[in-house]
Amino acid sequence: MKALLKKNAVVTGATSGIGRAIAERLAIEGANVILVGRREERLRELAETWAPREFTNVLPATLDVRDRDAVVEFFDELPDDYKPIDVLVNNAGLASGFSSIDQGEFDDWDKMIDTNVKGLLYVTRQVVPLMAGAEAPRILNLGSTAGREVYLNGNVYCATKFAVKALNRAMRMEFLEKNITATTIDPGFVETEFSGVRFKGDEAAAKKVYEGFEPLTAEDVADAALYCLTLPPRVNVNEMILTPRAQATATMVRRES
Repeated sequence: MKALLKKNAVVTGATSGIGRAIAERLAIEGANVILVGRREERLRELAETWAPREFTNVLPATLDVRDRDAVVEFFDELPDDYKPIDVLVNNAGLASGFSSIDQGEFDDWDKMIDTNVKGLLYVTRQVVPLMAGAEAPRILNLGSTAGREVYLNGNVYCATKFAVKALNRAMRMEFLEKNITATTIDPGFVETEFSGVRFKGDEAAAKKVYEGFEPLTAEDVADAALYCLTLPPRVNVNEMILTPRAQATATMVRRES
């Protein structure tokens, strides 16, 4: 029996990396998946790839979580077939820039705060009322080890991930009487498009981040997410830290020469 058969799930940041990997796991388990992302062509490709599965429906949603009005409108008009929502995965997030506060760029700060914090809040605000009627609804928030340890030049990105940890704990308390659980998974180094985005297309800088050790893959995080989302209803993982074997802290990594 598929663990999420006919359950309705929302995954933000679903066009690549961890979000895509989690969305695919949910689809394989029979969930109806609402794919939220900014890249319409990628969303359409994923929907066409996954929809033919016997039990799975896929709804691509070209949506920027930073756009509050668009988020409100989309979920207000969500088709009845995708209600109630059983699972929300707040994955959309990014790092932009890598410099000290006195050298930081305002646009980078706005992009990270608007996506990683405000976008998570906008989506959660609209989805939670749509979880009414679900048997055992769950929220999964993607954090980072950067939300547990500040590192040099990580400043604003770290601050946004500390915020995710705080918001996850707030959700756990505030949604308790609604029977909605909240979990945060905080990965360390995961090789995705993350570093390429942070370094704004500088491939050499992005590649250097993962040199000399084996980082996590998006699929590793997706496996952890699926575990958290398919536990018996009586069980909740409140917080999970997931790192490569070679990583001991946010910045301490054993690299082979």
